Amino acid sequence: MTCEEGNRVHFDNALDLTGAIRRKEVSCREVLAAHLERIERLNPTINAIVTLTAERALEQAAAADDRLANGGEVGPLHGLPIAHKDLASTAGIRTTYGSPIFADNVPDRDDLIIDRLRAAGAITVGKTNVPELGLGSHTFNPVFGATRNPFDTARSAGGSSGGAAAALATGMVPVADGSDTGGSLRNPASFCNVVGLRPSPGRVPSWPDAAPWGQLSVKGPMARTVADVALLLSVVAGPDVRNPIALETPGASFRPPLDGDLRGLRIAWTPDFAGSVPVDREVVEALAPTLKVFADLGATVDQACPDLSGADEVFRVQRAWQMELTYGALLDEHRGSLKADAVWNIEEGRKLTGPDIGRATKLHAALYQRVRQFFERFDVLLAPVSQVVPFDVELDYPSEVAGVPMRTYLDWMAACYLVSATGCPALSVPAAFTPDGLPVGLQVVGPHRQDRQVLSVAHAFEQATGVGQRRPTF
Repeated sequence: MTCEEGNRVHFDNALDLTGAIRRKEVSCREVLAAHLERIERLNPTINAIVTLTAERALEQAAAADDRLANGGEVGPLHGLPIAHKDLASTAGIRTTYGSPIFADNVPDRDDLIIDRLRAAGAITVGKTNVPELGLGSHTFNPVFGATRNPFDTARSAGGSSGGAAAALATGMVPVADGSDTGGSLRNPASFCNVVGLRPSPGRVPSWPDAAPWGQLSVKGPMARTVADVALLLSVVAGPDVRNPIALETPGASFRPPLDGDLRGLRIAWTPDFAGSVPVDREVVEALAPTLKVFADLGATVDQACPDLSGADEVFRVQRAWQMELTYGALLDEHRGSLKADAVWNIEEGRKLTGPDIGRATKLHAALYQRVRQFFERFDVLLAPVSQVVPFDVELDYPSEVAGVPMRTYLDWMAACYLVSATGCPALSVPAAFTPDGLPVGLQVVGPHRQDRQVLSVAHAFEQATGVGQRRPTF
Protein backbone atom coordinates (compact mmCIF):
# COMPACT_ATOMS: atom_id res chain seq x y z
CA MET A 1 0.00 0.00 0.00
CA THR A 2 1.27 3.44 -0.92
CA CYS A 3 -0.35 6.82 -1.08
CA GLU A 4 0.57 6.94 -4.76
CA GLU A 5 -2.20 4.41 -5.35
CA GLY A 6 -4.55 7.38 -5.55
CA ASN A 7 -7.85 7.55 -3.73
CA ARG A 8 -7.61 3.96 -2.54
CA VAL A 9 -5.89 4.98 0.70
CA HIS A 10 -8.86 7.16 1.60
CA PHE A 11 -11.17 4.19 1.57
CA ASP A 12 -8.90 1.49 2.98
CA ASN A 13 -10.40 0.21 6.18
CA ALA A 14 -8.84 0.99 9.53
CA LEU A 15 -7.62 -2.56 10.15
CA ASP A 16 -5.72 -2.55 6.86
CA LEU A 17 -4.28 0.90 7.46
CA THR A 18 -3.00 0.13 10.94
CA GLY A 19 -1.47 -3.11 9.67
CA ALA A 20 0.27 -1.32 6.80
CA ILE A 21 1.63 1.32 9.19
CA ARG A 22 3.03 -1.33 11.52
CA ARG A 23 4.66 -3.14 8.61
CA LYS A 24 6.11 0.22 7.50
CA GLU A 25 4.50 -0.10 4.07
CA VAL A 26 3.20 3.43 4.53
CA SER A 27 4.11 6.09 7.06
CA CYS A 28 1.79 7.85 9.48
CA ARG A 29 2.68 11.12 7.74
CA GLU A 30 1.70 9.75 4.34
CA VAL A 31 -1.63 8.42 5.63
CA LEU A 32 -2.39 11.72 7.33
CA ALA A 33 -1.39 13.79 4.29
CA ALA A 34 -3.71 11.74 2.09
CA HIS A 35 -6.66 12.35 4.40
CA LEU A 36 -5.88 16.04 4.82
CA GLU A 37 -5.87 16.38 1.04
CA ARG A 38 -9.28 14.73 0.96
CA ILE A 39 -10.57 17.13 3.62
CA GLU A 40 -9.22 20.15 1.76
CA ARG A 41 -10.89 19.05 -1.47
CA LEU A 42 -14.29 17.86 -0.22
CA ASN A 43 -15.03 19.54 3.08
CA PRO A 44 -16.00 22.91 1.55
CA THR A 45 -18.89 21.07 -0.13
CA ILE A 46 -19.86 18.62 2.63
CA ASN A 47 -19.05 20.67 5.76
CA ALA A 48 -18.28 17.63 7.91
CA ILE A 49 -15.10 18.83 9.66
CA VAL A 50 -15.69 22.13 11.44
CA THR A 51 -12.44 22.67 13.34
CA LEU A 52 -9.34 21.38 11.53
CA THR A 53 -6.16 20.70 13.52
CA ALA A 54 -3.82 19.94 10.61
CA GLU A 55 -0.61 21.42 12.04
CA ARG A 56 -1.04 19.63 15.35
CA ALA A 57 -1.89 16.39 13.54
CA LEU A 58 1.23 16.61 11.36
CA GLU A 59 3.37 16.95 14.48
CA GLN A 60 1.67 13.92 16.02
CA ALA A 61 2.14 11.89 12.83
CA ALA A 62 5.86 12.69 12.76
CA ALA A 63 6.18 11.63 16.40
CA ALA A 64 4.24 8.45 15.65
CA ASP A 65 6.62 7.57 12.79
CA ASP A 66 9.63 8.19 15.04
CA ARG A 67 8.17 5.99 17.75
CA LEU A 68 7.66 3.13 15.34
CA ALA A 69 11.11 3.56 13.78
CA ASN A 70 12.73 3.44 17.23
CA GLY A 71 10.92 0.24 18.20
CA GLY A 72 8.63 1.88 20.70
CA GLU A 73 5.37 0.35 21.87
CA VAL A 74 2.41 1.33 19.72
CA GLY A 75 -1.34 1.14 20.34
CA PRO A 76 -4.02 -0.55 18.23
CA LEU A 77 -4.90 2.74 16.46
CA HIS A 78 -1.31 3.88 15.96
CA GLY A 79 -1.13 6.56 13.27
CA LEU A 80 -4.82 6.38 12.37
CA PRO A 81 -6.46 9.76 11.61
CA ILE A 82 -9.66 10.42 13.55
CA ALA A 83 -12.10 13.29 13.98
CA HIS A 84 -14.01 13.85 17.21
CA LYS A 85 -17.62 14.85 17.58
CA ASP A 86 -17.98 18.51 18.51
CA LEU A 87 -19.92 17.53 21.62
CA ALA A 88 -16.83 15.83 23.13
CA SER A 89 -14.43 18.02 25.10
CA THR A 90 -10.95 18.08 23.58
CA ALA A 91 -8.10 19.73 25.47
CA GLY A 92 -6.71 22.68 23.56
CA ILE A 93 -9.13 22.23 20.64
CA ARG A 94 -12.24 24.34 20.19
CA THR A 95 -15.43 22.56 21.24
CA THR A 96 -18.57 24.51 20.33
CA TYR A 97 -21.47 22.05 20.72
CA GLY A 98 -22.80 23.76 17.59
CA SER A 99 -23.92 26.70 19.75
CA PRO A 100 -23.00 30.39 19.45
CA ILE A 101 -22.83 30.43 23.24
CA PHE A 102 -19.74 28.19 23.04
CA ALA A 103 -18.33 29.38 19.72
CA ASP A 104 -14.95 30.21 21.32
CA ASN A 105 -14.89 27.48 23.98
CA VAL A 106 -11.53 25.68 24.31
CA PRO A 107 -11.61 22.99 27.04
CA ASP A 108 -8.60 22.34 29.25
CA ARG A 109 -9.15 18.58 29.45
CA ASP A 110 -10.31 15.67 27.34
CA ASP A 111 -13.40 13.56 27.83
CA LEU A 112 -12.61 9.96 28.78
CA ILE A 113 -13.37 8.62 25.29
CA ILE A 114 -10.87 11.09 23.79
CA ASP A 115 -8.26 10.06 26.36
CA ARG A 116 -8.64 6.44 25.33
CA LEU A 117 -8.48 7.13 21.61
CA ARG A 118 -5.32 9.20 21.98
CA ALA A 119 -3.71 6.60 24.24
CA ALA A 120 -4.40 4.00 21.54
CA GLY A 121 -2.38 6.05 19.04
CA ALA A 122 -5.10 7.80 17.03
CA ILE A 123 -4.19 11.19 15.55
CA THR A 124 -6.78 13.94 15.87
CA VAL A 125 -7.44 15.86 12.65
CA GLY A 126 -10.34 17.95 13.92
CA LYS A 127 -13.91 18.08 15.16
CA THR A 128 -17.06 16.93 13.33
CA ASN A 129 -20.21 18.98 12.93
CA VAL A 130 -23.30 18.53 15.11
CA PRO A 131 -26.77 20.06 15.52
CA GLU A 132 -26.98 22.85 18.06
CA LEU A 133 -26.34 21.25 21.47
CA GLY A 134 -26.61 17.87 19.73
CA LEU A 135 -30.39 18.11 19.50
CA GLY A 136 -32.06 16.18 16.71
CA SER A 137 -31.01 13.86 13.91
CA HIS A 138 -30.25 16.58 11.36
CA THR A 139 -26.89 18.34 11.54
CA PHE A 140 -27.18 22.11 11.23
CA ASN A 141 -26.32 24.96 13.57
CA PRO A 142 -25.81 28.76 13.54
CA VAL A 143 -22.04 28.46 14.07
CA PHE A 144 -21.04 26.30 11.10
CA GLY A 145 -24.18 25.69 9.07
CA ALA A 146 -25.43 22.34 7.77
CA THR A 147 -23.59 19.15 6.93
CA ARG A 148 -24.63 17.79 3.54
CA ASN A 149 -25.25 14.20 2.53
CA PRO A 150 -22.40 12.85 0.38
CA PHE A 151 -24.83 10.88 -1.81
CA ASP A 152 -26.99 13.94 -2.51
CA THR A 153 -25.71 17.26 -1.24
CA ALA A 154 -29.21 18.72 -1.29
CA ARG A 155 -30.15 16.35 1.53
CA SER A 156 -29.41 15.84 5.22
CA ALA A 157 -26.51 13.75 6.49
CA GLY A 158 -28.51 12.90 9.62
CA GLY A 159 -27.38 13.62 13.15
CA SER A 160 -26.36 14.33 15.67
CA SER A 161 -23.15 12.58 14.57
CA GLY A 162 -23.83 13.83 11.04
CA GLY A 163 -20.43 15.38 10.52
CA ALA A 164 -18.76 12.14 11.56
CA ALA A 165 -20.89 10.03 9.21
CA ALA A 166 -20.34 12.35 6.25
CA ALA A 167 -16.59 12.49 6.89
CA LEU A 168 -16.44 8.69 6.90
CA ALA A 169 -18.53 8.34 3.75
CA THR A 170 -16.27 10.71 1.80
CA GLY A 171 -12.97 9.23 2.99
CA MET A 172 -11.93 12.21 5.09
CA VAL A 173 -11.26 9.88 8.04
CA PRO A 174 -11.30 6.09 8.47
CA VAL A 175 -12.92 6.13 11.94
CA ALA A 176 -14.81 8.60 14.13
CA ASP A 177 -16.41 8.78 17.56
CA GLY A 178 -19.98 9.79 18.27
CA SER A 179 -22.76 9.67 20.81
CA ASP A 180 -26.37 8.53 20.82
CA THR A 181 -29.44 9.41 22.86
CA GLY A 182 -32.29 9.00 20.40
CA GLY A 183 -30.42 7.70 17.36
CA SER A 184 -27.42 9.99 16.92
CA LEU A 185 -24.99 7.20 16.04
CA ARG A 186 -27.50 5.19 14.01
CA ASN A 187 -29.51 7.72 11.96
CA PRO A 188 -26.49 9.45 10.35
CA ALA A 189 -24.90 6.06 9.68
CA SER A 190 -28.07 5.04 7.83
CA PHE A 191 -28.20 8.32 5.88
CA CYS A 192 -24.53 8.12 4.84
CA ASN A 193 -24.06 4.37 4.21
CA VAL A 194 -21.62 3.79 7.07
CA VAL A 195 -21.74 1.85 10.34
CA GLY A 196 -22.71 3.29 13.73
CA LEU A 197 -23.00 1.33 16.98
CA ARG A 198 -25.03 2.42 20.00
CA PRO A 199 -23.33 0.27 22.67
CA SER A 200 -24.96 -0.98 25.84
CA PRO A 201 -25.14 1.69 28.56
CA GLY A 202 -21.90 1.58 30.52
CA ARG A 203 -20.00 -0.20 27.76
CA VAL A 204 -18.18 3.04 26.87
CA PRO A 205 -18.05 4.93 30.18
CA SER A 206 -18.38 8.71 30.29
CA TRP A 207 -16.34 11.06 32.44
CA PRO A 208 -16.82 13.77 33.45
CA ASP A 209 -20.59 13.33 33.58
CA ALA A 210 -23.15 15.42 35.46
CA ALA A 211 -25.58 12.47 35.60
CA PRO A 212 -23.38 9.36 35.69
CA TRP A 213 -26.24 7.00 36.58
CA GLY A 214 -28.17 7.84 33.43
CA GLN A 215 -28.46 5.17 30.73
CA LEU A 216 -30.16 7.06 27.90
CA SER A 217 -27.11 8.78 26.40
CA VAL A 218 -24.10 6.70 25.35
CA LYS A 219 -20.88 7.26 23.43
CA GLY A 220 -19.78 4.90 20.69
CA PRO A 221 -17.84 4.20 17.49
CA MET A 222 -18.47 4.86 13.79
CA ALA A 223 -16.60 3.55 10.76
CA ARG A 224 -17.15 2.26 7.24
CA THR A 225 -17.09 -1.43 8.24
CA VAL A 226 -18.39 -3.41 11.18
CA ALA A 227 -14.91 -4.80 11.89
CA ASP A 228 -13.52 -1.27 12.15
CA VAL A 229 -16.33 -0.35 14.53
CA ALA A 230 -15.37 -3.39 16.63
CA LEU A 231 -11.73 -2.25 16.57
CA LEU A 232 -12.70 1.20 17.81
CA LEU A 233 -15.01 -0.27 20.45
CA SER A 234 -12.14 -2.42 21.72
CA VAL A 235 -10.26 0.78 22.52
CA VAL A 236 -13.00 2.93 24.05
CA ALA A 237 -14.87 0.22 26.00
CA GLY A 238 -13.89 -1.10 29.41
CA PRO A 239 -14.28 -0.25 33.09
CA ASP A 240 -13.43 3.03 34.77
CA VAL A 241 -13.92 3.58 38.49
CA ARG A 242 -15.08 7.18 37.92
CA ASN A 243 -18.23 5.97 36.17
CA PRO A 244 -20.67 4.05 38.42
CA ILE A 245 -22.37 2.08 35.60
CA ALA A 246 -19.20 1.19 33.66
CA LEU A 247 -19.29 -2.47 32.62
CA GLU A 248 -16.37 -4.63 33.70
CA THR A 249 -15.80 -6.44 30.38
CA PRO A 250 -12.38 -5.44 28.98
CA GLY A 251 -12.53 -3.56 25.72
CA ALA A 252 -10.08 -5.96 24.09
CA SER A 253 -12.78 -8.64 24.08
CA PHE A 254 -14.47 -6.83 21.16
CA ARG A 255 -11.40 -6.82 18.94
CA PRO A 256 -11.82 -8.43 15.49
CA PRO A 257 -12.09 -10.98 13.95
CA LEU A 258 -15.85 -11.33 14.28
CA ASP A 259 -17.81 -14.56 13.94
CA GLY A 260 -19.83 -14.62 10.73
CA ASP A 261 -21.78 -17.86 11.23
CA LEU A 262 -25.55 -17.22 11.45
CA ARG A 263 -26.72 -20.82 11.09
CA GLY A 264 -29.53 -21.53 13.53
CA LEU A 265 -29.86 -17.90 14.59
CA ARG A 266 -33.43 -16.87 15.51
CA ILE A 267 -34.16 -13.46 14.00
CA ALA A 268 -37.20 -11.23 14.53
CA TRP A 269 -38.08 -8.59 11.94
CA THR A 270 -40.37 -5.63 12.43
CA PRO A 271 -40.93 -3.14 9.61
CA ASP A 272 -42.84 -0.67 11.81
CA PHE A 273 -42.53 -1.80 15.43
CA ALA A 274 -45.85 -3.64 15.37
CA GLY A 275 -47.62 -0.71 13.73
CA SER A 276 -46.61 1.80 16.40
CA VAL A 277 -44.15 3.74 14.23
CA PRO A 278 -44.94 5.29 10.83
CA VAL A 279 -42.30 4.36 8.25
CA ASP A 280 -42.19 5.68 4.68
CA ARG A 281 -42.89 3.03 2.05
CA GLU A 282 -39.57 3.49 0.24
CA VAL A 283 -37.71 2.57 3.45
CA VAL A 284 -39.71 -0.63 3.96
CA GLU A 285 -39.44 -1.59 0.30
CA ALA A 286 -35.67 -1.03 0.30
CA LEU A 287 -35.20 -3.23 3.36
CA ALA A 288 -37.55 -6.08 2.37
CA PRO A 289 -34.91 -8.02 0.35
CA THR A 290 -32.52 -8.07 3.31
CA LEU A 291 -34.57 -10.78 5.01
CA LYS A 292 -33.64 -13.31 2.32
CA VAL A 293 -29.96 -12.58 2.97
CA PHE A 294 -30.32 -13.74 6.56
CA ALA A 295 -32.32 -16.79 5.53
CA ASP A 296 -29.65 -17.70 2.97
CA LEU A 297 -27.06 -17.43 5.73
CA GLY A 298 -28.92 -20.09 7.72
CA ALA A 299 -31.00 -17.99 10.11
CA THR A 300 -34.72 -18.31 10.69
CA VAL A 301 -36.62 -15.04 10.25
CA ASP A 302 -40.06 -14.32 11.70
CA GLN A 303 -42.01 -11.09 11.87
CA ALA A 304 -42.20 -10.20 15.55
CA CYS A 305 -41.62 -7.26 17.85
CA PRO A 306 -41.24 -6.90 21.61
CA ASP A 307 -44.00 -5.10 23.46
CA LEU A 308 -42.64 -1.55 23.59
CA SER A 309 -45.66 0.02 25.27
CA GLY A 310 -44.47 2.80 27.55
CA ALA A 311 -41.13 3.16 25.74
CA ASP A 312 -42.15 6.46 24.17
CA GLU A 313 -43.04 7.96 27.55
CA VAL A 314 -39.87 6.57 29.13
CA PHE A 315 -37.70 8.18 26.48
CA ARG A 316 -39.44 11.55 26.47
CA VAL A 317 -39.49 11.89 30.25
CA GLN A 318 -35.87 10.86 30.64
CA ARG A 319 -34.78 13.11 27.79
CA ALA A 320 -36.67 16.12 29.11
CA TRP A 321 -35.23 15.58 32.60
CA GLN A 322 -31.75 15.26 31.10
CA MET A 323 -32.23 18.40 29.00
CA GLU A 324 -33.21 20.49 32.01
CA LEU A 325 -30.33 19.11 34.08
CA THR A 326 -27.76 19.75 31.35
CA TYR A 327 -29.00 22.98 29.81
CA GLY A 328 -31.36 24.57 32.33
CA ALA A 329 -28.82 27.20 33.34
CA LEU A 330 -28.30 28.09 29.68
CA LEU A 331 -32.02 28.71 29.29
CA ASP A 332 -31.95 31.12 32.23
CA GLU A 333 -28.91 33.02 30.94
CA HIS A 334 -29.10 32.72 27.15
CA ARG A 335 -32.72 32.07 26.16
CA GLY A 336 -32.39 34.31 23.11
CA SER A 337 -29.38 32.32 21.85
CA LEU A 338 -31.05 28.89 22.01
CA LYS A 339 -33.05 27.38 19.17
CA ALA A 340 -36.76 26.89 19.76
CA ASP A 341 -36.52 23.08 20.00
CA ALA A 342 -33.97 23.38 22.80
CA VAL A 343 -36.13 25.85 24.72
CA TRP A 344 -39.18 23.58 24.33
CA ASN A 345 -37.37 20.45 25.49
CA ILE A 346 -35.77 22.14 28.50
CA GLU A 347 -39.13 23.56 29.52
CA GLU A 348 -40.69 20.11 29.16
CA GLY A 349 -38.16 18.98 31.73
CA ARG A 350 -39.19 21.77 34.08
CA LYS A 351 -42.81 20.69 33.88
CA LEU A 352 -42.03 17.20 35.17
CA THR A 353 -43.34 16.26 38.60
CA GLY A 354 -42.28 13.56 41.02
CA PRO A 355 -45.22 11.35 39.96
CA ASP A 356 -44.24 11.87 36.29
CA ILE A 357 -40.75 10.57 36.92
CA GLY A 358 -42.05 7.80 39.16
CA ARG A 359 -44.46 6.59 36.48
CA ALA A 360 -41.73 6.61 33.84
CA THR A 361 -39.46 4.66 36.15
CA LYS A 362 -42.10 1.95 36.63
CA LEU A 363 -42.74 1.80 32.90
CA HIS A 364 -39.02 1.47 32.30
CA ALA A 365 -38.72 -1.43 34.72
CA ALA A 366 -41.58 -3.30 33.05
CA LEU A 367 -40.18 -2.55 29.58
CA TYR A 368 -36.83 -4.06 30.52
CA GLN A 369 -38.43 -7.32 31.63
CA ARG A 370 -40.61 -7.65 28.53
CA VAL A 371 -37.66 -7.06 26.23
CA ARG A 372 -35.55 -9.52 28.21
CA GLN A 373 -38.24 -12.17 27.80
CA PHE A 374 -38.54 -11.39 24.07
CA PHE A 375 -34.86 -12.15 23.61
CA GLU A 376 -35.32 -15.53 25.24
CA ARG A 377 -37.21 -16.44 22.03
CA PHE A 378 -35.06 -14.51 19.56
CA ASP A 379 -31.34 -13.86 19.23
CA VAL A 380 -31.62 -10.54 17.44
CA LEU A 381 -34.22 -8.00 16.26
CA LEU A 382 -34.04 -6.32 12.86
CA ALA A 383 -35.83 -3.05 12.12
CA PRO A 384 -35.51 0.13 10.07
CA VAL A 385 -33.00 2.63 11.44
CA SER A 386 -34.75 5.72 10.16
CA GLN A 387 -38.40 6.13 9.26
CA VAL A 388 -37.49 8.28 6.24
CA VAL A 389 -34.79 8.49 3.60
CA PRO A 390 -32.42 11.49 3.74
CA PHE A 391 -34.57 14.62 3.43
CA ASP A 392 -34.13 18.19 2.22
CA VAL A 393 -31.14 19.76 4.00
CA GLU A 394 -33.06 23.05 4.34
CA LEU A 395 -35.73 21.48 6.56
CA ASP A 396 -35.39 21.42 10.34
CA TYR A 397 -36.98 17.96 10.36
CA PRO A 398 -39.62 16.06 8.34
CA SER A 399 -43.10 17.49 8.87
CA GLU A 400 -44.76 14.12 8.25
CA VAL A 401 -43.86 10.45 7.84
CA ALA A 402 -46.08 8.07 5.86
CA GLY A 403 -48.81 10.71 5.99
CA VAL A 404 -48.58 11.09 9.79
CA PRO A 405 -47.81 14.64 11.04
CA MET A 406 -44.67 14.99 13.19
CA ARG A 407 -45.56 17.17 16.19
CA THR A 408 -42.01 17.76 17.46
CA TYR A 409 -38.42 17.44 16.31
CA LEU A 410 -38.28 14.06 18.10
CA ASP A 411 -41.23 12.25 16.49
CA TRP A 412 -39.52 11.13 13.26
CA MET A 413 -36.72 9.46 15.26
CA ALA A 414 -38.97 6.95 17.09
CA ALA A 415 -37.55 3.90 15.29
CA CYS A 416 -34.30 4.64 17.06
CA TYR A 417 -35.36 6.23 20.33
CA LEU A 418 -37.76 3.43 21.27
CA VAL A 419 -34.77 1.09 21.08
CA SER A 420 -32.72 3.54 23.20
CA ALA A 421 -35.33 3.21 25.94
CA THR A 422 -34.85 -0.57 26.06
CA GLY A 423 -31.16 -0.33 26.96
CA CYS A 424 -30.25 -2.83 24.23
CA PRO A 425 -27.19 -2.45 22.02
CA ALA A 426 -28.12 -1.48 18.46
CA LEU A 427 -26.22 -0.91 15.24
CA SER A 428 -26.93 0.62 11.84
CA VAL A 429 -25.37 -1.33 8.97
CA PRO A 430 -25.56 -0.34 5.28
CA ALA A 431 -28.39 -2.38 3.77
CA ALA A 432 -29.83 -0.91 0.58
CA PHE A 433 -30.25 2.05 -1.74
CA THR A 434 -33.48 3.53 -3.03
CA PRO A 435 -34.03 3.84 -6.79
CA ASP A 436 -32.94 7.49 -6.37
CA GLY A 437 -29.58 6.37 -4.96
CA LEU A 438 -30.22 7.23 -1.29
CA PRO A 439 -28.77 4.98 1.44
CA VAL A 440 -30.99 2.98 3.79
CA GLY A 441 -29.56 1.33 6.90
CA LEU A 442 -30.74 -1.77 8.74
CA GLN A 443 -30.97 -1.63 12.54
CA VAL A 444 -29.61 -4.71 14.32
CA VAL A 445 -30.73 -4.87 17.97
CA GLY A 446 -29.39 -7.44 20.41
CA PRO A 447 -30.21 -8.65 23.92
CA HIS A 448 -29.01 -6.56 26.85
CA ARG A 449 -25.21 -6.30 26.95
CA GLN A 450 -24.73 -8.57 23.93
CA ASP A 451 -22.77 -6.01 21.93
CA ARG A 452 -20.48 -8.55 20.32
CA GLN A 453 -23.44 -10.57 19.08
CA VAL A 454 -24.82 -7.45 17.39
CA LEU A 455 -21.44 -6.84 15.77
CA SER A 456 -21.16 -10.44 14.57
CA VAL A 457 -24.64 -10.50 12.99
CA ALA A 458 -24.08 -7.17 11.26
CA HIS A 459 -20.65 -8.29 10.05
CA ALA A 460 -22.09 -11.44 8.47
CA PHE A 461 -24.77 -9.41 6.68
CA GLU A 462 -22.21 -6.82 5.54
CA GLN A 463 -19.93 -9.50 4.11
CA ALA A 464 -22.81 -11.16 2.28
CA THR A 465 -24.13 -7.97 0.65
CA GLY A 466 -21.25 -5.54 0.17
CA VAL A 467 -23.67 -2.59 0.25
CA GLY A 468 -21.29 -0.64 2.48
CA GLN A 469 -18.67 -0.62 -0.28
CA ARG A 470 -20.73 1.78 -2.38
CA ARG A 471 -19.14 5.23 -2.30
CA PRO A 472 -20.42 8.69 -3.18
CA THR A 473 -19.17 10.04 -6.50
CA PHE A 474 -16.70 12.87 -6.00
